[in-house]
Amino acid sequence: MTSKKSAGQRSKRILIINPFGIGDILFTTPLIRALKEGYPDCFIGYWCNRRVRPLLETNLRINRIFDLNRGDLKKIYRESFFKGLGQALKLGLEIKQGNFDICFDFSLDYRYSLVAKIAGIPRRIGFNYRGRGRFLTDKIDITGYHDKHAVEYYLDLLRFLGLEAKDRSLELPVSEETGIKARDMLSSRGITADDLLIGIAPGAGGSWGKDAVYKHWPALKFAQAADKFAQEFKAKIIILGDETEQPISEVIVNAMAHKPVDLTGKIKLELLPAVIQNLDLLISNDGGPMHIASALGVKSVSVFGPVSELVYGPYPDARNHPVLKWDMECRPCYRNFRLPVCAKNRECLKAVKVEDVFTAAKALLN
Repeated sequence: MTSKKSAGQRSKRILIINPFGIGDILFTTPLIRALKEGYPDCFIGYWCNRRVRPLLETNLRINRIFDLNRGDLKKIYRESFFKGLGQALKLGLEIKQGNFDICFDFSLDYRYSLVAKIAGIPRRIGFNYRGRGRFLTDKIDITGYHDKHAVEYYLDLLRFLGLEAKDRSLELPVSEETGIKARDMLSSRGITADDLLIGIAPGAGGSWGKDAVYKHWPALKFAQAADKFAQEFKAKIIILGDETEQPISEVIVNAMAHKPVDLTGKIKLELLPAVIQNLDLLISNDGGPMHIASALGVKSVSVFGPVSELVYGPYPDARNHPVLKWDMECRPCYRNFRLPVCAKNRECLKAVKVEDVFTAAKALLN
């Protein structure tokens, strides 16, 4: 229930700016929850990219979504300069008309806070990375995320409003409608509620673009692990991924003795959480599906390569989400938001054994 306001007083209007991928979007949900607890009547807008919008649409704490980041605009500009310009101006006008009082800018890019300033948002909170926080009014200087999880860095920004998060878990509501769709889709492929269902996400890391391959455990190892689950647990295996990851999934399908249900490219992001919610276990690379599983309380085993699991691993419950890695002198090499050229042919990923993944998963299933 909305509380009564004195004459002339209105609820705070807060804009969250995060143009990144699935994991980063979910990392902001504890902060959003804390804002709603601190300001129960506040209006929350969210500026994200178009790909991740479905993950925010079910969050009832968010009142409005602006789904157009720099990457989206670049694609539109390639089609038509005037269309791109029109979309950019429309976005800026809509944000200005939002009459926001505060924004939390997680972009690490001065252009987003510049737009917020031009749009008349008086208080702009974020991180000053490599001098890019020049248009922020309240900022924390960083060289990168190092000694704690990204969620903890995000929550540090609440101190500028005198708030603290009581519940730090990730949040991802799944609607009843999409839950029914997911169950119907699985049922149509011969999967029942009594089956032990294990998901394989052999791609992931889509926000890295062409560099996503540096996060990928070899496809043949996914196939070998999946066959062991099918053989020893009589599990049914489903492969998850978007259309760009079909070549990876094809390798797995062709290599497996126990043929899986291949859903690669067959389900949109709005349905993916509902499908993952039906899993007994997810085996994944470092990427969005792993964070979705964590937010939904679905057990997972993930393989990490160049990225630090301390900063970007499953959060906050590590017990049901073990991370497998092969520590080398150069790992983790992704530091200060930069990935160097790999001189060792992804050895840190390739060295993770199928048996280690199977053993970790077996402990969770038992």
